[in-house]
Amino acid sequence: MKKYPLAIWILSLGAFAIGMTEFVIMGLLPNIARDLNVSVSDAGQLITGYALSVAIGGPIIVLATYKLPRKNLLILLMAIFIIGNGIGSFAPNYSSLMISRVIAALAHGSFFGIGSLFAANMVAPHKRASAMALMFMGLTLSNIIGVPFGTFIGQLLGWKMTFVVISVLGLFTLIGIIKYVPNQEETQPISIKNELNVLKDLKLWLTLGVTLFGFSSVFAYFTYISQILINVSNIEERWISFVLIIFGVGVTLGNIIGGRLADWNLNKALQIIFVIFPIYILLMYYIQNYSVLMVVGIFVFGLIGFSMSPSLQFKSTIVSQDAPMLASTLNQSAFNIGNALGAAIGGVVVSQLGTENLALVAPFLTIIGLIFLILEQALSKKRALKTA
Repeated sequence: MKKYPLAIWILSLGAFAIGMTEFVIMGLLPNIARDLNVSVSDAGQLITGYALSVAIGGPIIVLATYKLPRKNLLILLMAIFIIGNGIGSFAPNYSSLMISRVIAALAHGSFFGIGSLFAANMVAPHKRASAMALMFMGLTLSNIIGVPFGTFIGQLLGWKMTFVVISVLGLFTLIGIIKYVPNQEETQPISIKNELNVLKDLKLWLTLGVTLFGFSSVFAYFTYISQILINVSNIEERWISFVLIIFGVGVTLGNIIGGRLADWNLNKALQIIFVIFPIYILLMYYIQNYSVLMVVGIFVFGLIGFSMSPSLQFKSTIVSQDAPMLASTLNQSAFNIGNALGAAIGGVVVSQLGTENLALVAPFLTIIGLIFLILEQALSKKRALKTA
């Protein structure tokens, strides 16, 4: 607690609430479908609607509010988040619940993009990636604690109560931001021209490609993890939640270790992870047939897979120094598009080749990310030689 300012922990609480909003819907789909008289697949579109709102809405919010001081923008984003979930807490029908998801998602990309800049600016330069990792740890902890708790509340008291709980967490975050997050007036004023000019930079698009493909292999495999554990590893369904908690512990440790690696050497850290992770997923093709080994295997999968997350976010903030807000928000869009792409490719593999073959296909997405990383680093070296 002494090592990092209280403000970073408050931002981490906001990340926890946002992560809970994004993922808890998966556990509540049957309840929502039954109460609103829609099919489970229709209810599943609430996840798609959220992801699209994050990917498209985040950059638009940044460009529309560029004149606002960063702290004021954080306050506005959390207010939007509370309003969105507040609508969900009394949504009488499917359409209003979809609207609540879209509104709440508007805060997602910009909050992580701007919040990560705040976290980085509140610590010494050599601790910046770790500070970002601490903020993002709220997102990972939401999977271990928030989603099971939110699902339990929804099943016990009704899914609308889950959105009430999330709104309260958002309110606590809002109060904390107002009271403890510094104004950071000393940071460079945001220029809309600079923010838009960065879209012309090939280096930014290569970096976004690194994020999109590098991380998508995680979701290509993880989206169908319950099916893999039950149908391939022969683990009883009642033990799935326990295995997922072990996975969540691996994710949390990976996030912390990834932050340290990024502080050590950002590009080398990504190179190492992008080589080790595909090899490890291929190894899981053989591990997944043994239930005991698979429990350990899932822990290591979470650790290695999510160790890349802090580096990917930190890289987006330094690749475009003149437009850090838009670049870091676009990076969140790339994360979400990558998640959707991974899940879609995984779905094709499951239906056409069988669940057991996911481990043979998923690694290639990270390998594509590695190619983007090599191209981005080659471009950086070329530019460095020109300016030398």
